[in-house]
Amino acid sequence: MPWWGWIVVGALLLGSEVVITTEFYLAVFGAAALCVGLFGLLVVELPDWQQWLGFAALSVVLLVTIRRRFAAMMSESEGEVRDRVVGELAQVSESIAPGGLGRAELRGTSWPARNVGDRPIEPGSQARAISVDGLTLEIVAEP
Repeated sequence: MPWWGWIVVGALLLGSEVVITTEFYLAVFGAAALCVGLFGLLVVELPDWQQWLGFAALSVVLLVTIRRRFAAMMSESEGEVRDRVVGELAQVSESIAPGGLGRAELRGTSWPARNVGDRPIEPGSQARAISVDGLTLEIVAEP
């Protein structure tokens, strides 16, 4: 395969990783193909069997050494939503009786909210988010 063919294949594989999440498997193969193409462009173009052998060996080395690190690095997040909203104040949109469901606004988004406290929460008042159950905020009235 000519050097530019490896570059095209590598770019397609790297682009596919953006569209299809494969936990960096396609990215590893794409990087290996780019390396083989760059080697052919900058150093010397090898016979096809050596190009394929180099691609396979480089793919295995990259899979073993860096794929897991890249995948872990990219999957790190700021935590789940429940971890980020617990303790914040929400504006209650409608009256919610103890144990009842209603709506509350938090960070500009309207959430289903359950009053887990022992007193009703009136519309317009503030309530503290104490946990998240699925997509429902569990709130208590603020004194």
